[in-house]
Amino acid sequence: MADIVSALGELDLGRRLLTSPAELAAFGSDALTAFHQRALAVVVVETVEEVVATVRLCHREGVPFVARGSGTSLSGGSLPVEGGIVIALNRLNRVLSIDPDTRTAVVEPGVINLHVSAAAAPYGLAYAPDPSSQSVCSIGGNLAFNSGGAHCLKHGMTSNHVIGLKVVLPDGELVELGGESTEPVGPDWVGMFVGSEGLFGIAVEVTVRLVTLAEATRTSLAVFDSLQAAGDAVARIVRAGLLPVAMEIMDALAMEAAEASVKPGYPKAAALLIVELEGEREVVDADALRLDELLREAGAGELTATEDPDARALIWKGRKSAFSAVGWLAPDYIVQDGVVPRTRLGEALAEIGRMSAETGIRVANVFHAGDGNLHPLILFDGREPGAIERAERLAGDILRLCVELGGSITGEHGVGVEKRAYLKLMFSEDDLELMRRVRLAVDPGELANRGKMLEPAPAVA
Repeated sequence: MADIVSALGELDLGRRLLTSPAELAAFGSDALTAFHQRALAVVVVETVEEVVATVRLCHREGVPFVARGSGTSLSGGSLPVEGGIVIALNRLNRVLSIDPDTRTAVVEPGVINLHVSAAAAPYGLAYAPDPSSQSVCSIGGNLAFNSGGAHCLKHGMTSNHVIGLKVVLPDGELVELGGESTEPVGPDWVGMFVGSEGLFGIAVEVTVRLVTLAEATRTSLAVFDSLQAAGDAVARIVRAGLLPVAMEIMDALAMEAAEASVKPGYPKAAALLIVELEGEREVVDADALRLDELLREAGAGELTATEDPDARALIWKGRKSAFSAVGWLAPDYIVQDGVVPRTRLGEALAEIGRMSAETGIRVANVFHAGDGNLHPLILFDGREPGAIERAERLAGDILRLCVELGGSITGEHGVGVEKRAYLKLMFSEDDLELMRRVRLAVDPGELANRGKMLEPAPAVA
């Protein structure tokens, strides 16, 4: 392995080749801190050519590599591979171009999600996918896990907004997938790459769709006396044919954490439903009347709404800070990421509440209700003997519940290393074997992000 470090030293990286224990420690885990691994070295790249050169060296030496952006993965997706190289993309962080006529932007993978919208705003445009970590997460990571966010109900996931890629394949070849056209033809290679968790290589340039800023935006807060009632309200709204841009639910614990952190001024309640409408003025006004009627029919108590930008920003600041804010409630927590059909959302929430009471483990619920993407935050104190094991069992039981209800083990956080064992809940062995065959067709040596999503192939004696 010393050979690869020596070879990397010939790339004239200077202080951007990190090998000391202190330097490597900062890259030892991502946002899923339960997993730790030390890389052999970290290469902080500044050009596409450096990415190509590093991957080619890894391919030549048979050394695995992991691409890393902001390290906000919640499934261990950017965890280093033992004996491998981390390729840090943070300095590939330019918005290369914006075309207001085609409503597209070309960006590098290290660009922060929110910075794309900031660059597009002067043209009356924005980048729609908005994960809760959008102020720090990078486009490359969003691409790897097909991130969504609060507004994915109307606008869709990352895969709905990426039309072209430049990718360094695991052997170091630089290829183009898709292009600038918003109406591509032929095999959907971009669709295959988005959400592949780094198993097919490294995206070094991304062409994304932009959306126009809405003429009017209205954000409503509806109070309910139970999570199940709030979940049933979501199903009622969708069944009525309304399509809000976002529907989010927070329970009392999540609101308590948000109030302790950013103080958004949420009402005290068992459950809070945030519903946002956007579009042309006349459409928003008409939909708002129907929405208020549906919320009252669903049993909403207090009901408020605002179009004031500052008030709306504070509402969303509270919601998007919830993951980090639960640190005010417990020293440790696990963020889960299951999905259930909207029609069974209330049932799922009631069952999670029962599980929490039965195990004595507090669970704060905050999630994308519009597409049934649950984010239960399982609170525990890692200093207590057996606490993390009990929390992990509960997290696994919640994933099993999601699948039993017709859902999925992940909505946007990915499989990573955390959920590999749960893939068999959703897929047959034939399905998994097909996934492995596709992976090996692109990367026979399993060098790109080895061990994530799929178990590595067994070593041949």
